[in-house]
Amino acid sequence: MSANTRRPTGDSDLAPDHGPAAPSTDETQTPSAGATAAVDESGRSARRFWSARRIPAAIVALLSAAAIGLLLYDVVSVRAGRSAMHWRRRLAEELATRPLDDIWMIVGAAVAMVIGLWFFVLAVTPGLRRLLPMRSPTGTPGTGEVRAGLDRRAAALILRDRAMRVSGVQSARVTVGRRKVKARTQAHFRDLDEVRADLNAELGEAVTSLGLAGQPTLAVRVRRPKKG
Repeated sequence: MSANTRRPTGDSDLAPDHGPAAPSTDETQTPSAGATAAVDESGRSARRFWSARRIPAAIVALLSAAAIGLLLYDVVSVRAGRSAMHWRRRLAEELATRPLDDIWMIVGAAVAMVIGLWFFVLAVTPGLRRLLPMRSPTGTPGTGEVRAGLDRRAAALILRDRAMRVSGVQSARVTVGRRKVKARTQAHFRDLDEVRADLNAELGEAVTSLGLAGQPTLAVRVRRPKKG
């Protein structure tokens, strides 16, 4: 997620980022030092929050209940002496007579495969990418199972506000990922190296104060506003 702001001036907005650029007299970029892997204080890998997947589960449950209910109704009707429904007779006939290289057979198999892969991905991935796991409290009885998370948008807003405190910063845009924090700023006065050093110190302290289970790396980019 990202957050950005700009002080009211006549300058244009921040130019889009097209990848890393070489440092020059008007622009400089650096990653912060001392970044650590995503581990909590106990030394274990930080666990992400798992989504309950309520909407996909509800859709699958409703469709399965409807299909099974209709099939059971037709089977009971046949057992009671009635003829099978037209759709079931037609489906059995098509499956028995249609060749495997038929376009509709291929399309049906492709759709079934895509749906199956989608369900598999939902089953093995945590989801909830907007939540960053925070460090578990220590030294307090009964808090061993307590887990907290921080929304990436909220973290970006906090870091953006801290970046705007640095003297010389005109605008700032902060993007918070799971493993990396990117700060793109424009400085309308002061030397760019001095602004970058202050931003590294200010944002480095701010990232540490967020209390995340794993401290992400910090990349700061400072440039001059566009002229005109």
